[in-house]
Amino acid sequence: MIVCHCTQISDHDIRAAIDWMRTADPQTIITPGKIYHALGRRADCGGCMPLFLDTMRSCDKLGVAPPILRPRTASKEEATHEGRRQGHRVSQRRAAV
Repeated sequence: MIVCHCTQISDHDIRAAIDWMRTADPQTIITPGKIYHALGRRADCGGCMPLFLDTMRSCDKLGVAPPILRPRTASKEEATHEGRRQGHRVSQRRAAV
């Protein structure tokens, strides 16, 4: 399956690059940028990044994922307020007495 249409990268290319990097250095932290570099390509528009990351996550040899690759678990408050404090708007702040 084609993951990145801009650079013609498939899921097989991603898995092969991860396997190659893991074989070359078992302790390396594998990032999307390193995969693009290993394939001799560059990210173009970035529209493929969610699918690219999902493909990386599904690879058995990825190992411990750096924070960017870990599935995001947002609490209900973060989802409602986009990670901001409850009273982030001026209209929600109490007036100084």
